[in-house]
Parts: sequence; structure tokens; C-alpha cells
Amino acid sequence: MNRRQFVLSTSALAGVAGLEVLGAPLPMTSAENFFGVGTKPPRLRAGDTVGLVSPATATFQQIDVDIARESIEGLGLRVTLGPHLKDRRGYLGGDDQARAADINQFFADTSVKAVWPIRGGWGCARLLPYLDFDVIRRNAKIVVGYSDITALLNPIFARTGLITFHGPIGLGRWDAWSLDWVKRVLFDGEAVTFSNPKTSNPRNVLTQIDDRTRLITPGAAEGRLIGGNLTVLTAIMGSPYAPSFDNAILFLEDVQEDLYRIDRMLTTLKLAGALAKIKGFVFGGCSQCGPGTGYGSLTIEEILADHIAPLKVPAWQGAMIGHDQSQWTVPVGLRVKIDADARTITMTESAVSD
Repeated sequence: MNRRQFVLSTSALAGVAGLEVLGAPLPMTSAENFFGVGTKPPRLRAGDTVGLVSPATATFQQIDVDIARESIEGLGLRVTLGPHLKDRRGYLGGDDQARAADINQFFADTSVKAVWPIRGGWGCARLLPYLDFDVIRRNAKIVVGYSDITALLNPIFARTGLITFHGPIGLGRWDAWSLDWVKRVLFDGEAVTFSNPKTSNPRNVLTQIDDRTRLITPGAAEGRLIGGNLTVLTAIMGSPYAPSFDNAILFLEDVQEDLYRIDRMLTTLKLAGALAKIKGFVFGGCSQCGPGTGYGSLTIEEILADHIAPLKVPAWQGAMIGHDQSQWTVPVGLRVKIDADARTITMTESAVSD
């Protein structure tokens, strides 16, 4: 079973039913209205303790746990493992309530300064009815990850106002470039301007080949940054956990999706009225996204031209956000400025507190 099958097996209806069991309140309709600048988690410092959790796909081998732990320790942090980190239920990292319990426990534990998923895959949306958003709201701390972790980052911000971070997972790509963004955003608390690396390629010293960007619509705008993996974000649309798209800067990426599915999911966001509400748009990578067997295909450029260009908001593609590439650590819920002509995203302030 591939990643797409994992994601598409979800149902937002399960989350709604779970709310009734827990008696959880309906979410706030707009985090911007209720939370002003958003709640900033304390910055990370050398010696802080991080809780490593497995909220999605199971981690089958001890060596993967060792790699994730040692990578985070390499940041100068201490790592404590979630009690259910090595559980397994089919392809999931254990029972839904147990996986959620690890997150709730680490948020309640004042000695833990960040909650760091070891991997994505599929499963985070199943946890949402069992997360204690009151505990999360009262104990602001860093949550970071990407891919399926999109279904934690956006709902946590939507329900609590806590700024979360789209960046490397425990088993992520810890190359020097990605590591630098983690340090600048989460440790140093810089209000950075995100831009792609300026590099040539031995095959062509005259122009940039790798990590290229492309303008969709010129201009600049400011708004709250939301988004992540397109498939995962679309899967929670219509649920009480979806973020508000009002005046947002939307960023998206995906992996292993045939292009007609990218088209279909952007159509879903359009028909739901989400795209009409945004102030700006950034598309990252779409690794291993092809036309599909037996299909003629639109290109990703044509798909974005169909869905994004008519919005007439500043938009560009090729950002360092996605799978199989170096990546930024971007704050979900923070106000940012987008400059499509310069292909940059600029934080208006630090995303962490002292």
C-alpha cells in the first residue's frame, strides 16, 4: 500500500464523530480573529528535552528510532521517547488513542520543550478527536514536521492559536542547508526571509538549474501562513479541524500523486471556497508526481495556471517546501509577507518567544 492509499483511506467524518464522544467544543472559525498575533512557543535551547512521537505510520525498525534520536541529539537536545513510539497496529504506529496520549502527555509535561514526530505517512488525522486541545493551549511548545504531520500542524493552530512548524521530521533530511533553517527559526528566533539557494550546476554554469522558481502572478501580500501537504490538507476539509483560509498565505506541496489528482484536489479547494479567500500562494515541490499510466496529462504549470492564476493574488512555485529535497522550517499561523516577484516569504516577527 503506497502513501496515497494511506491518506485517502481517511475520513473527516470519523473526526466529527469522535468529537461527540469527547464532548469537545466546536473550533474557532478564525484563529486570526481570536488569537491576534498567535501564541508563540518558547524557543529551543541546547540541553532542552524533546518528546519523540509516532503519530502516523509505524516505525518498524529500531535503527530508525536510533537515527531520529541521534539526529535530534545532534542539535544539542535531549530526547525522550513516547511510551508508544514503537507500537504497531497494521501500518499505523499503534492505537489511535495511544498515539494521541503520547502527544497529550508531552504537552502536559513541563520538562518537555518540543514535540517532534519521527515520521509521517498516514494516521495523524485519526488522532484529532483524542487530542486534548485545552492542554495544548495551556502549554505552548514547538511542534514540527511535514507530510502527514500537516494534519497536526494546521488543526493545532486552528484550535489553539499555537504557531506550529512545517519542517524536518525526526527521520527527515538533515542536510546542512535544512539544519541551518531549523537553527535560525527554532533556536535563534530570527524573523527570516525564506529564499531558494542561489546555485549553478556543473552541467551549466550560466544559469540556475536546481531549485528553480517560477512566477505565477506578480505582486506582494501579507497574511497568516497555512498549508502543507495538499493531499492531507484536502482530507480534513469540511471537518472541525480545518484551518481558516481567510486572508491566508497558502503554501502547498505533495509527493507520489498523479497530476490529475493534484488537479482534483485543487478543484476541491476551489469548490469549497477556500482558494477565493487567500491573499497569496506558494507551491513547493511535487516529487514523483507524473501523468499516470495511460493518461494524457496537464502539466503542473498548467494546473496552477487553471486554479491559481485566476485568483489574481501574488503566487509563485518552486519553494523549498516538500519531499525529497532540502527544506525550510516555516511557521504555520504566523503573519508573513510574500513577494512573488522576488520569490520570497518573509516572517514579520520571530515565531518563538524567549
